[in-house]
Amino acid sequence: MGSVSTSQTAARPTAPIAFLKGHGTENDFVIVPDPENALDLSPRAVAALCDRRAGIGGDGLLHVVRSAAHPEARAMAGEAEWFMDYRNADGSVAEMCGNGVRVFARYLQRAGHVEAGDLAVATRGGVKKAHLAKDGRGAEGGTGDITVHMGRAALPEEQATVTVGGRRWPALNVNMGNPHAVAFVEDLAHAGDLFTEPPVSPASVYPDGVNVEFVVDRGPRHVALRVHERGSGETRSCGTGACAVAVAAARRDGTDPAVTGEPVTYTVDLPGGRLVITERPDGGIEMTGPAVIVAEGHIDPVWLESAFG
Repeated sequence: MGSVSTSQTAARPTAPIAFLKGHGTENDFVIVPDPENALDLSPRAVAALCDRRAGIGGDGLLHVVRSAAHPEARAMAGEAEWFMDYRNADGSVAEMCGNGVRVFARYLQRAGHVEAGDLAVATRGGVKKAHLAKDGRGAEGGTGDITVHMGRAALPEEQATVTVGGRRWPALNVNMGNPHAVAFVEDLAHAGDLFTEPPVSPASVYPDGVNVEFVVDRGPRHVALRVHERGSGETRSCGTGACAVAVAAARRDGTDPAVTGEPVTYTVDLPGGRLVITERPDGGIEMTGPAVIVAEGHIDPVWLESAFG
């Protein structure tokens, strides 16, 4: 995830609005269906909705909008009918969220907008292609894995150092449409509490902040991580982070599919579950994992009015 600027021109709601709650490897989201972009989801309102004590609670919010109805996505409407207007838990706007794309796709399936098979989703990080596995349960109960084609990783030359509790590690700079600093450590406890963003220096490498992953080895092409997501704190899972870690691990291990001509797959364990990441010889990265809708309802209009502003 990552923060970018945006503007909304839609109106403040005057009636209750529907919501759903979903998660992908326990990276959880408030889902707000708004096909015609009629809602002005201010940062304050998003933060209130994502508050785990006073709101619904989530690592972020998935604002479901038709691409043609959103000024940031109209140019992608020919490729993708739906736009994932993603927000971090603090209300800031994000370029991309890998677990969010899977949950977004699961919602579209549940709502009957799409069926199992291939799907294109517009994001601020470009159009992402997803594949919903057939599991025999139909649009209202899909539980099969979803594969998202995450695009290519960029490996900027500028490198950084991560510091926690007196320990320092070099961090590989990986961009998955949002920035990541990947540090390989001996013990995941070395990451500390991750309530606040670990210091990364020099600051000039990540002028808009960064998602920081701490990684340990579990076996051949098998790693585990903890992550501090920019704008959300430590989360149970991060899809783009898992992709960044798989790429970083492959390069550390001396493997580059573009050179070998063979795809490479890493199993990535996160606190909330497991993702399987494959990097292809053409540079494309595929992420496979679960996505579940757990609840739906309506937001109380009195509370909602107090939250918007």
